Amino acid sequence: MKYVPDATGDRHFAKDLTTDRDAVDGLLSELDEYAVEQALQIAEGRLQEGADAEVTVVTVGPEDARDAIRKALSMGADEGVHVEDDGIHGSDAMGTSLILAKAIEKTGYDLVVTGMASTDGTMGVLPAMLAERLGLPQVTCLSAIDVADGKVTGRRDGDAASEELEATLPALVSVTDQSGEVRYPSFKGIMAAKKKPVTSLDLDDLGIEADEVGLDGAWTEVEDAAPRPARTRGTIVKDEGEGAKQLAGFLADQKFI
Repeated sequence: MKYVPDATGDRHFAKDLTTDRDAVDGLLSELDEYAVEQALQIAEGRLQEGADAEVTVVTVGPEDARDAIRKALSMGADEGVHVEDDGIHGSDAMGTSLILAKAIEKTGYDLVVTGMASTDGTMGVLPAMLAERLGLPQVTCLSAIDVADGKVTGRRDGDAASEELEATLPALVSVTDQSGEVRYPSFKGIMAAKKKPVTSLDLDDLGIEADEVGLDGAWTEVEDAAPRPARTRGTIVKDEGEGAKQLAGFLADQKFI
């Protein structure tokens, strides 16, 4: 799951053309909340059947990213893993997928659940990259998910049709914001989260060289950025008998019609 800048804040780039995370508050990506929810539901179902189940949340980010972990723990996750290292700064999706893959391998897993995309980058490519690095079958963009008999099954909804998909465990799935309502942390959950373990890892712990990630190891680069132009005064059409004609002319000039 990802710790992202608040979309309602004044987001902009730092001098090195990476996201300035110090200038805006951060939070757990909304789309990743659905992944946490689905993981919790799967675990709860397993526990009801008398089987063992544990949900571990993993994030890569600065010190404040622990707030995202605490949010997931207060929802009901059992433990967290936080990868923090100055060398990670500026990592793109390729670098991030490498870090996550190494952290997940170190932690251990049966099923990896992710959101469909992050709310800041919105690329949606990391689940596939992560599955490739882990050597797992991937079943992405699911609106419904179920785990039984050593398989994960789910439904992917498209514009014209829906698909029923399955994969043998271990596997990776990503879920959409249509997968179900996300629970609110209870007061009891918030208090319990303070006692749940959070493991800290850095690049050395994961066996990753500094030049494999960060700005130096990024496969993509932002070369230039400029502030969005200020809004200009709009055109006011006064209806004095010719309003419809003026409006149609304006829309035609803007190639809206």
